[in-house]
Amino acid sequence: MSNAYFLSHTLPVLLFGFVFYYPFFMAYVWMAGGLAHAWVFERRRDVAIDPLAALPATPLVTVVVPCFNEAPHLREVIEQLMRTRYPNYEVIAVNDGSTDGTGTLLDAMSREYSRLRVIHNASNQGKAVGLNTACQLAQGEFILGIDGDALVDVNAIAWMLMPMLRSERIGAVTGNPRIRTRTTLLGRMQVGEFSSIIGLIKRSQQLLGVLFTVSGVIAMFRRRAVLEVGFWSPDVLTEDIDISFKLQLAGWRLYFQPCALCWILMPETLRGLYRQRQRWATGGIQTMMRYSGRILQPRQWRLWPIYIEYLTSVAWAYAMAVAVVFFFMSPLLPDDSAWRSRLLPHWQGTLLAMTCLLQMFLSLWIDRRYDRNLLRYFVATIWYPIAFWVITMLTTVIALPTAMARRRGKRAVWISPDRGVSNAP
Repeated sequence: MSNAYFLSHTLPVLLFGFVFYYPFFMAYVWMAGGLAHAWVFERRRDVAIDPLAALPATPLVTVVVPCFNEAPHLREVIEQLMRTRYPNYEVIAVNDGSTDGTGTLLDAMSREYSRLRVIHNASNQGKAVGLNTACQLAQGEFILGIDGDALVDVNAIAWMLMPMLRSERIGAVTGNPRIRTRTTLLGRMQVGEFSSIIGLIKRSQQLLGVLFTVSGVIAMFRRRAVLEVGFWSPDVLTEDIDISFKLQLAGWRLYFQPCALCWILMPETLRGLYRQRQRWATGGIQTMMRYSGRILQPRQWRLWPIYIEYLTSVAWAYAMAVAVVFFFMSPLLPDDSAWRSRLLPHWQGTLLAMTCLLQMFLSLWIDRRYDRNLLRYFVATIWYPIAFWVITMLTTVIALPTAMARRRGKRAVWISPDRGVSNAP
């Protein structure tokens, strides 16, 4: 085969095939994994119990709430924590140089609630620094980190402790965040994302015994494990992905607990959503670049599937970008050129669309027991795969050079997020 023939005929067939078949294949992998996890671990006998009564002990849990300009949401967050059914816990709120009255509000609430301690950082140091500071001052062996907008379910602590107390090798347990910003189409679309993309992926990965990341918005850590790996890294944009790999590289296991719910705010503007996903993409690539050498060591073979899948997803984003370019260039190319891209041929496009609908329905069906009336969002969420592919492509293509250019050791500080409009279901 000549180089000219490969470039003009074989390469476009391979590239366009990869753009189509990769998400198609992974959708069925995630659906199979999600259904298997639900069948094995999420039967009624497993979730319709009182988790507090099932605990063999009630050790002290330290709940850490790093805050930066969260004044509009903090009171309901802290008040919700005070309603938890778990009897033995303390709360440490870290005001990380906020400029909106967060510190004043926290001080006032600390006088109302004896369980609440407040730490003030003089300047914006970043979420990882807040977590590290609170972890060193924590009195509990178990550290539950939540975001400053997270409304934690009253049984979440008990649900997350169950696997921790069953196995000393579990270093962290991640919960099941649910979206409460549902007043716009963009908000409702993310309801489907957290089930069909994030939820199914975590369920599938748990069957392999590894997780790509705990959810930074709600995750419980064994303090001993965090100390062993050297705390959270303050120079990465996604401290949750980083600590997940640090723990697993050190031999600790991660666990997904779908019964541990919390309700969170998400962006409801395109600008806010893009900024959030750009940070996620850049932070993920940062972590892969930092730990690739250790991940590829033979003794870390259990991490290889999620590592390879992530690298493949980066390659897919670049392939998709090339396909989009040739799609818009098609009118300028000869009629017989293999580079004339329609992105999705007719029958494949229909098949992929039906697969996306099936993935969305199954994911909402699995999570329906945790998020009441979830299936009513099916019509809104069916549009999310298209938005997800576009956002993933753009953010990943930009994230790779951004992560490569970012100086190691540069502090990852807070940027005020777009929290959308609060609307709990």
